Amino acid sequence: MSKKRAIISVYDKEGVADFARNLVEKFDYEIISTGGTYDLLKENGINAIELSQFTGFRELLSGRVKSLHPAIHAGILLDRDNPNDVQELKDKDITPIDMVIVNLYPFFDASKGVQISAKNLIEYIDIGGVTLLRAAAKNYSYVTVAYKPEKYNEIINNLEENKGKTNIDLRKNLAIEAFQYTSMYDSVISEQLYTRLSDIDTSKMPTILNMNLKKIQDLRYGENPHQAAALYETTDSIKYELLNGKELSYNNLVDLTAAYNIVSEFIDVPAACIIKHSNPCGAAIGDNIIDAYLKAFECDSISAFGGIIGLNQSVTVQMANHIKQIFFEVIIAPDFEPEALEILKTKKNLRLVKMSTPAIEYKYTQKYNFKKLPFGLLTQSADVAELNKDTFKVVTETKPDERQIEDMIFAWKVAKHVNSNAIVIAKDRKTLGIGAGQTSRIASMEIALSQACEQTKDAVIASDGFYPAIDNIHAAAQSRIAAIIQPGGSIKDQDVITEANKYNIAMICTGIRHFKH
Repeated sequence: MSKKRAIISVYDKEGVADFARNLVEKFDYEIISTGGTYDLLKENGINAIELSQFTGFRELLSGRVKSLHPAIHAGILLDRDNPNDVQELKDKDITPIDMVIVNLYPFFDASKGVQISAKNLIEYIDIGGVTLLRAAAKNYSYVTVAYKPEKYNEIINNLEENKGKTNIDLRKNLAIEAFQYTSMYDSVISEQLYTRLSDIDTSKMPTILNMNLKKIQDLRYGENPHQAAALYETTDSIKYELLNGKELSYNNLVDLTAAYNIVSEFIDVPAACIIKHSNPCGAAIGDNIIDAYLKAFECDSISAFGGIIGLNQSVTVQMANHIKQIFFEVIIAPDFEPEALEILKTKKNLRLVKMSTPAIEYKYTQKYNFKKLPFGLLTQSADVAELNKDTFKVVTETKPDERQIEDMIFAWKVAKHVNSNAIVIAKDRKTLGIGAGQTSRIASMEIALSQACEQTKDAVIASDGFYPAIDNIHAAAQSRIAAIIQPGGSIKDQDVITEANKYNIAMICTGIRHFKH
């Protein structure tokens, strides 16, 4: 009986020597290899045939062409139940190949290097390796394929259990994984080349949008226990470290994203927020991070119970001592002071999340937002529009002072992250009341004003959309609001401005809308 053959040519050489040794010594495999993998196997005393010796054709173009040869691909693609195919390979003196172990040049890792030129990046595009994987995966009926070291033990165990042959179930699963791997690899390449080489206006949506999704983990369930859920990694995923507590749930991940989105709006001042059901129940900026946190907590200390804390600076000891007295689900921050971390770890169920990306960078990491609809995948660019003091317009006779402008900009940035219809009332750089997700703007106004209670005198209001009627201005006037910031653009704009003038309310129109559905 002829020997079984395995092609092994890997960029990631972790565990490959032990794997190859097992194939040779336990299962009488003949190893065909190339380049650095061949050298490593020889250094470890493992017999291997260099690929060029097997094909009788030396490598070309400094190794860029080596595995693209009929002796290789015919051996992989052979239908062993087809007598004509078997005879054809015998006539050509081509031997079958039973296993392909290949992983690819690290194009994804190379593409993260912002300084790398497009010309140099192209050199990381693997051609032969992808072809080997696809050929082996296509012929899974006879050929075993693997692209990652984590599969080596599984293959060896399967060979042991099946008298030196892999079973069809393993080969099917490995083939699917290989196609998923090559699909993701090609997708990353197309995305990077679209960005770096295309003359197309990249501010527009691409004609073909590739989603490079790799499952990081299964979650216990989705929004509710009867819903399945998982977290997938994309090419622009942000890394985080869970320092304490149970694994993050679906709802935790949604809420901590909302929290970090808000505090990342304030890159040059300490900022804090507390999130419930993806909306803020309090947000503030302060002279230091404990000041910002306490102001955010005071906005709605009842709703803060069971909430998610978001911070754009490290958690301090003073803050930890306050937090440990209250039930929170998650704290997300750039870091934790060592003593603060030890204090908070005494609450074993409190999830502590350290972000790998500083708030100053985080805001611009996400390119697109997605919603899966029955009609297809709805896609939009991320909302990163900035409010510019030089371009917004004071439209009322009463002009806001510097303090009011500062409060309005603060409220406007928070309102951007509140579900529409959104109203945010703020004063002294903290929220006083938030109206979220109502079907009418006046309903959101009433909720926000009721939360702010007696604190509304000389406060400001931010609205994510324009005011459609003067009833909102009446409500603001009755609560002695000093200034309003809103997009403008309603057919009732002049009526609204006239009403604001009537009550000496200053108003800024931004020309920017921030709907969030």
